[in-house]
Amino acid sequence: MSDPMNSVGFDLDLTLADTRAGIAAVYDEVASHTGFFIDSGAVLARLGPPLEWELANWMPAAEVPAAADVYRRLYPSIAVPITTLMPGAREAVDAVRRAGGRVTVVTGKNARDAAHTVEFLGLEVDELVGSVFGAAKGPALATFGAAAYVGDHVADIEAARAGGAVSVAVATGVYPAVELRDHGADVILGDLTEFTEWFDSWRTPTALV
Repeated sequence: MSDPMNSVGFDLDLTLADTRAGIAAVYDEVASHTGFFIDSGAVLARLGPPLEWELANWMPAAEVPAAADVYRRLYPSIAVPITTLMPGAREAVDAVRRAGGRVTVVTGKNARDAAHTVEFLGLEVDELVGSVFGAAKGPALATFGAAAYVGDHVADIEAARAGGAVSVAVATGVYPAVELRDHGADVILGDLTEFTEWFDSWRTPTALV
């Protein structure tokens, strides 16, 4: 029987999924298709915000929608097959499910590519919401009833606050632990290999009955 008090939301890129190689490869292809220079290394150094925001760093605003279409067309065939799990990701999802909690993925990635990624990695999730970033993730987390939200970006801390959830930050993205702490995360983990121990000590007593 599910226990909503132990339900957890997770970000996707650099939280559950290591998408760096795939994202870099797709950006390289977008550069080739559009003729605009894109430094995929620089993209990875600030990974997190929406696709259109990043593309606007490399081309005129009028060109962004077409480039975004190219990116999304190429992503499933190029990026998904070379995506891997972040350390501890599967174990973290399994820990929530063992406690009777439900798992949602709330991500800035579009829902189609996020769903393909989750399916490719074999993660069992109950709900997925895409194309939301920062505090805009809050309504999805609140509707789902997530008691905690796990992410690697400072914007994920804002998401947890907006959704009324405990902010669990993992230092596996572009922000080190000290910056995540300074931004107000409730919990700091080095990576998801530390999640199960934290979750088992934090989860509500009803899950232990």
